[in-house]
Amino acid sequence: MSRRAGRAAAVLSGRLTGSGADRGANPVELAVVMPLILVLLFGSIQVAVWFVARSTALNAAQTGVNAQRVVEAPPDAGRQRAAGFLSAAGDWLVGWQSPGPACTTTATDVTCTVTGRSLSVIPGVSFPVRQSAHGPVERWTAG
Repeated sequence: MSRRAGRAAAVLSGRLTGSGADRGANPVELAVVMPLILVLLFGSIQVAVWFVARSTALNAAQTGVNAQRVVEAPPDAGRQRAAGFLSAAGDWLVGWQSPGPACTTTATDVTCTVTGRSLSVIPGVSFPVRQSAHGPVERWTAG
């Protein structure tokens, strides 16, 4: 029995002290894999920021359409409402001020378009964003 206990203690002692051919391999493996993990992490965050920027642009365009489609709305109501929404939304959508939201109105419908770029998490990487919303103009009809 003591022979087995001595053998087990020797094996356990060898594993705990790290004596073997693999000594120091973990830091090297981590140094090789960590850049790939960081690229995947920041890449996924950049894609998520792009989706939030698209959602922000679409919500601003829908807000502009809702303001412009009202009966007897002023000609610039949709653009002003979309710009106000984007000002309050934060910096998820960058560069939307130039040329700014654009709303076109015909006799029957309104279309608002918002363009910009997504916020950059990775330096030098940002994606273009362009979202449009469309709706009918409220008007008096004979019925």
